[in-house]
Formats: sequence, C-alpha cells, structure tokens
Amino acid sequence: MKTLLIHTGGTIGMVATDDGFAPAEGVVEGFLDSHLATQTNAPQIDIRRLAPLIDSANATPQDWDRIATTIAETDADYDAFIVTHGTDTLAYTAAALCFALEGLSKPVIVTGSMLPLSVPGNDGTRNLADAIAATATAAPGVWVQFAGRLLHGARVRKSHSRAFDAFAADPSDIAPRQPGTALTLHRTGAHKVAFLSVAPGVPTDLFEYAAQTCDGLVLRCFGSGTVPGTEGLARALTTAANRAIPVVAVSQCPEGGMALGTYAAAAILRHHGVIDGGDMTVEAAYAKLTYALAHSPDPATRRARLDTSLCGEFTP
Repeated sequence: MKTLLIHTGGTIGMVATDDGFAPAEGVVEGFLDSHLATQTNAPQIDIRRLAPLIDSANATPQDWDRIATTIAETDADYDAFIVTHGTDTLAYTAAALCFALEGLSKPVIVTGSMLPLSVPGNDGTRNLADAIAATATAAPGVWVQFAGRLLHGARVRKSHSRAFDAFAADPSDIAPRQPGTALTLHRTGAHKVAFLSVAPGVPTDLFEYAAQTCDGLVLRCFGSGTVPGTEGLARALTTAANRAIPVVAVSQCPEGGMALGTYAAAAILRHHGVIDGGDMTVEAAYAKLTYALAHSPDPATRRARLDTSLCGEFTP
C-alpha cells in the first residue's frame, strides 16, 4: 500500500519559539521515520510539504485548492492520502475536500494535534499513527482521525479549544464523498461569502451591507431557525433575493439543526427564499456555499445544489 502524506502545517509540526509555537520543517518527517522503523510490513509513505507551511488560522479557500489539486494530480499514484492540518480550521478544510473531490474512490484522512509532536506527552503521536492505520481500513471519502475516532469529514466540527478530544461529528449513513464515475476536481473561485450571526439587538444595517456587496451569505440563526423580525433584516434579505445571491441558514446550536416552519419567527426566512441548511455545521455550510458559487453560476442550478445533500453534510 502506498500513501501520500500532505503536510500543510499546523500545531502537529510546530516547535516552540519566543513568540509561541510556529511551523517548522522536519518535525513530521522525523516522526514518520521513527514510527515506520518500528512497524513490520510498514506501508510506503511519501511526504509532500505544501510550502509555505501555515498556521491554520491563516488558511484560505486557495489553500483548500492546493490540497485538493495535490490529491487529484497524484490520485493514480497512491492508494490513500493523509493531510496534516492545524485544528482551528481543520473542519473547514475537511468539508471543503468533500465538495472539491467529486468521485473520490480512496480514503483521505485529515488529522492534526492539540500539542506538537516536538512536545513530550503530545497527542500528535497517536493521531498520526491512527491516521496511518486508517488508510488501510477506512472507506473511500474524507475522514477526520482524531483522539481515537474516525469522524465524517463533512459533518465534523471543533467542539473544544484545548482538550485532546477536540472534535465531534454527527453520524451519517451517507459517506463523506460525492459519488462520481471518475475523480473530478472542483475549485473554489474568488467569491465573497459572509458569515452573519443574529443576536438580540444586533445592528441589521451590517446585514444589508453584506447583502449588497457579497456573493453569498451564511446566516447563523437562533435555535431551530428563528431570527429577529426587524425591518433591517427584511431589507437585507430582500436585497439578497433581488440580487439572486444565495442565503443559507444554519443553527447557532451545535446539535439539532434547523427546522424552518416550526415557529412564526422563521417566516421572514421562508418568505425571502432563504435556503434551509438543516443540520449542517457552519463549516460545511461555508465550504459548500463557496463551491456552489464556483460550480453553478445559474441561480436555479446553484440553489438545487445547495438544497441537495451531496456527501452527507446534512440529513436529507
């Protein structure tokens, strides 16, 4: 079995500096050399560093493209892929890879750590070893291996800022991959997508500005899908509808998701054609909207794509 490890940076490959942990060369490579030396019938693992290495707080959709392109261009040469990534935006990247790699027929295992491999007592040693093992057993799709669990890449979210068991994901019967007869790479483009979160008394003129200037909006709602019924929000949603830009609504609650229609306070969303994001995570909603804008220029086709569960990102 032959695996490509794509090292993007992140805590797992950092070392201590005067300003705190920072990406460094050779940390992941050193671990692999020592780990594989102790294994019988060790798999062949090649490493490709995406230069420059980044702290995942600086990750952009263009970095998603770099990772997805590397996988697509080397797909014929490898049986599986591992992506080492910083934890802060790991869930965004995992979801993005689900949407980027249509027809993926091999496992892609995304992992990282809360403490660097260079620090005694770290969690990176276990996570990377588990990711290597998962390449031989995981079904085709994008998975996140963390703290002893293999999690659905399109449903994963970072649920704790410090604990080793930092990620959670709702289960799904749909694999974290888009079906297809052959591997097709989708790129993100350069669209502007805004996150808007409702709160009691939040100034809605900011929402209207976003509706006027952005290509798509992710609206984080209360509970099962309620929002303040203000004139400002109504104007913003009217602007979005008139410009035919998609607005995807998701819940601020980490579990349960949306249920538009349960409360009258959600009527403003239905009346303005807001897309029900169901139980999608905010990370998956953002990534999916970014790819939908690049993939489907026609508003009707784009909406149909956003309404469809492509890789288990929401419960149909």
